[in-house]
Amino acid sequence: GSQTVLLKGVNDNSDTIKQLMHKLLKVRVKPYYLFQCDPVVGSKRFRTTISKGVEIIKSLRGFTSGYAVPTYAIDTAGGGKIPIAPDYFECKDGDKLLFRNYEGNIFSYPYDEE
Repeated sequence: GSQTVLLKGVNDNSDTIKQLMHKLLKVRVKPYYLFQCDPVVGSKRFRTTISKGVEIIKSLRGFTSGYAVPTYAIDTAGGGKIPIAPDYFECKDGDKLLFRNYEGNIFSYPYDEE
């Protein structure tokens, strides 16, 4: 699987990442992880914001094959890989949960806590 690092000014836009993920799939490589650039000495100019990474993942989900959507994550020192994902949960409304899909539409789901 591919473990891609998100780099400011190199691949930190939706079109570039989408093209890369599609090309990986064409050569039978699973887009596995998209990593936030580690905060190490000398990397500051390559680091993009976490919100930019989430925006890129949101631009993929629902607009391309699920196989082409990697897990966006931070690789923490000592804590391992921690996934970062867009939040599609809106709220609880009585006996249902409300979610916003990739197009921005709201949908309800039955809530029955036991």
